[in-house]
Amino acid sequence: MHVVVIGSGMIGSSIAYECAKAGAKVTVFDAGNIGGKASATSFSWTNATSKNPRSYFALNVAGMRAHIELRRDFGGSPWLWQTGSLEWRTTQEGQEWQRGNFQQMSDWGYGVEWLDPRKLAEMEPDLDIGEIGAYPIAYYPEEGWVDPMIYSAWLLREAGRRHDATIRSHTPITRVETKGSRVEAVHTAGGERIKADYVINCTGSQADADLGVEKVPLAPTVGILAFTPPVATTLRSQLHADDLNVRPDGAGRLMIQKASIEKRFDEAKSLEADGPEAQELLDVTRKIMPVLEGVRIEAVRTTYRPMPKDGFPCVGAMPDLANYYVAVTHSGVTLAPYLGKALADEIVVDRRHKALDPFAPDRFFAEPSSHGASAELLGQQPVEG
Repeated sequence: MHVVVIGSGMIGSSIAYECAKAGAKVTVFDAGNIGGKASATSFSWTNATSKNPRSYFALNVAGMRAHIELRRDFGGSPWLWQTGSLEWRTTQEGQEWQRGNFQQMSDWGYGVEWLDPRKLAEMEPDLDIGEIGAYPIAYYPEEGWVDPMIYSAWLLREAGRRHDATIRSHTPITRVETKGSRVEAVHTAGGERIKADYVINCTGSQADADLGVEKVPLAPTVGILAFTPPVATTLRSQLHADDLNVRPDGAGRLMIQKASIEKRFDEAKSLEADGPEAQELLDVTRKIMPVLEGVRIEAVRTTYRPMPKDGFPCVGAMPDLANYYVAVTHSGVTLAPYLGKALADEIVVDRRHKALDPFAPDRFFAEPSSHGASAELLGQQPVEG
């Protein structure tokens, strides 16, 4: 069995690794560098908080567990930082939402607790407790973040070293060749034709590119991340204050993201490190982290976040093409290791994971039945995170 994976970000590398481990011959193609685009420009927060409905929450919990389970294969996980998340809201409306979400997460068995300012000061002394004030602080100890490029590099290296997978960067796929209801081969920009028993499209926000097969409807959003230079900080946890998100990014650098700034843009254009957006991100973060006094933003990166049209993951075989799969989702960092295992089980071992049923691509091409799994998603609004 030859499985072709298009895209080498976290999802593509996960699927390639697990399919190769399960015994398939695997070839990975990427139009650019290994690691993809969105994965390389992601806040990369592993979490399941506030993710409704229950099936979407459960899928993300499975992703978090799969990250831990992956350690067994590698004797560790140098890409995973399970340091917990801190959350507070400064408006009455935000605090009402926070209390409701706290209760729901608790009812669903998700790890969350309230912290008092004294405990917060002990955990993160670089935070200005006076600025945070008396806002209720929720702590999610099981959450964390991932180094996406390190993750992809390790999985693809081991897919090749241990299981003879072939990794081809800078090799765009321009067409998926079909015959009847099956995929026969893929064609590269260089004119090669590579036969395939299964093709899995993991190209994220490019998953609706014209490859000669039906496309998943997407609604990508703009992502903007700012990075500080190395700072003398001991911050370990992620911070989620209203729509501001801050986390460590290695070597003392901090990564900063703010949803209200991103919503001003409908295209992922380049932004300057000394531009107004960068300054705004720095100013709002400096209020709660005085250690940033005198620091300037070192870099700003923008990208398109992969997002199926209804906001939920789209994972599985495309209608009328049983051996052509797509795997595209905004929650790729959290879900990647689980999706890799689930699709390898389905394709190589012929064992379907029922957790994927609500998120199959056919919901975009056929009316979901009133009792079908996809019906649970109707009318739901996923939270970006």
